[in-house]
Amino acid sequence: MKSALAPKISTPEDIWQMDRRHILHPWTQFGSFERDGSLVFERGEGCWLWDTAGRKYFDAVGGMWCTNIGLGRAEMAEAIADQAVKLAFSNTFVDASNVPSALLAARLAALAPGDLNRVHFTTCGSTAVDSAWRMVQFYQRAKGHPDKTEIIARNMSYHGSTYIGQSLGKRPGDRVPGFLYKEAGIHHLTAPNPYRAPDGMDEAAFCDFLVAEFTAKLAELTPDRVGAFIAEPIQASGGVIVPPKDYLRRIWQICQQHDILFIADEVVTAFGRLGHWFASQAEFGVTPDIITCAKGLTSGYLPLGAVIFSDRIWEAMASDGDRWFTSGFTYSGHPVSCAAALKNLEIIEREGLLDQAARVGDYFLDRLGALEDLPLIGQVRGRRLMVCVESVASKTTKDPLPDEANEAKRISDAAEAMGLMVRPMGHLNVMSPPLVMTETDADFVVETLAAAIGQVTDQLTREGWRLG
Repeated sequence: MKSALAPKISTPEDIWQMDRRHILHPWTQFGSFERDGSLVFERGEGCWLWDTAGRKYFDAVGGMWCTNIGLGRAEMAEAIADQAVKLAFSNTFVDASNVPSALLAARLAALAPGDLNRVHFTTCGSTAVDSAWRMVQFYQRAKGHPDKTEIIARNMSYHGSTYIGQSLGKRPGDRVPGFLYKEAGIHHLTAPNPYRAPDGMDEAAFCDFLVAEFTAKLAELTPDRVGAFIAEPIQASGGVIVPPKDYLRRIWQICQQHDILFIADEVVTAFGRLGHWFASQAEFGVTPDIITCAKGLTSGYLPLGAVIFSDRIWEAMASDGDRWFTSGFTYSGHPVSCAAALKNLEIIEREGLLDQAARVGDYFLDRLGALEDLPLIGQVRGRRLMVCVESVASKTTKDPLPDEANEAKRISDAAEAMGLMVRPMGHLNVMSPPLVMTETDADFVVETLAAAIGQVTDQLTREGWRLG
């Protein structure tokens, strides 16, 4: 009979072996995992992480786009502990609630743009997107349009890892043969990536092309069948894709004309990453009907997501008092998670972290721009504390290296050896550092990453790869 007692811990090697023998990690690649196992972290403070061997790393990844206020905040731990003692759990189904969830919903309504005054709490960004998808169907049926269920999304998007979330998203690395995806009713258009625009198109022409493509898809499907358009203001995991100027606003205006709900997936961009509470209106001039959010809502201290939606949607759904909105989760509006979120928002506001993210983020992106002079780098792009460095074989053709070159992973490995964590994704190295990053930190990241790129460039050249 197996013992329920915790195993005795003696060495970092023991922990590494336990992880390797027992955990199925998200996005596990079985060959490399069984060979190399995991890098196991033991503690964190601010922007820094320490592994079980005591090695120190600057976390330019920000956990997973989420450690906005930095790690190791004692006042966050105290707020969490106090709430756990006071009320560790209460369900929020039907007509039950708790104080922190009510306070947080009101706070989010005050921060969100337009008439987005209603909040449906979820467990994370994936479940927020899943819930928003269900809300679209519910709203359109309540409006008397039961066939208005088609959803338009984009290629190179990421909307979470639930069945619906991964079906709405479409990145090559996420669509694997071992899983099934919903195809019916979901349509994907060209990713709004100006760096990959068709030959000869400047940004304005590319924007016209994208809008025309959307209009053509609407004509094909007919607006009476399209219930929503979903978009990350900046496509995060798809490569930190900043869309052409006015693209999102023009799409939003078309949606308004046809009662097509505009869902802004702000799981990454909300709560300071671009220097705003929410990016849709502040950065792109769009007042969405629905915002999905998570990550920076608690800065990763506890799991929590939310669907923030308009009074107009609420009024349509509630127009028949006999309707039931049968969507939610055991941990919806979890009091401890909501208390953590309230403290997190207080810290962001009190310490002026939105302004700091804007100031340091602009400095960071400006300094990173110098990496485009390196032969391996095709483009540095992003906005403030959401950035990406793309590797290419040829700056002229923008062709990537063959996958077997594995240059992005090699760059991240070299940076890791120098005490810097960046996130390799295909031919990209992505960064989303905490909002508490300073200009001095930014200098360290840029200089260390430049050294890592130089080291890998030398290796590739010696191996016979042609660059430049």
